[in-house]
Amino acid sequence: MSGPGLKQLDSHAAIHEAALNEAIELNNLLAALLKSGEEKKSLEVAYIAVEHWETRTLRHAEAEEKGLYKELLKQSPKLKEEIIALTRDHNIMRHLVKEIKQLLGEKGFHEEVLEKFHALVHVDAFHNEEEERILPHH
Repeated sequence: MSGPGLKQLDSHAAIHEAALNEAIELNNLLAALLKSGEEKKSLEVAYIAVEHWETRTLRHAEAEEKGLYKELLKQSPKLKEEIIALTRDHNIMRHLVKEIKQLLGEKGFHEEVLEKFHALVHVDAFHNEEEERILPHH
């Protein structure tokens, strides 16, 4: 079963908005650090951003997949394609985080890593819109 926060559109949207806003703030900070050339600090913040994605967004995604999505599918089998698409979004985000960690370990923080963090924000924003679009009906 999923928690009550996942089932209620307003609280679910608030969870999404808070995590996404934090990710945007971290991206802004990373962009400023990259521009100023503060390598050590930018690497530290990049790892904090990775942790943010893992503990906030991806943990939330896992909870959705184990509970909410299964319940939605059970209640409304016609949502199968939407649930598959939402799960695919989660997998794309997991893949981007994995790539970021690999790049940070190999080359430290650089422009390509920041681009992947921006991609994460875009994928997550689209994902949240789609998820919130199907939630009110259930």
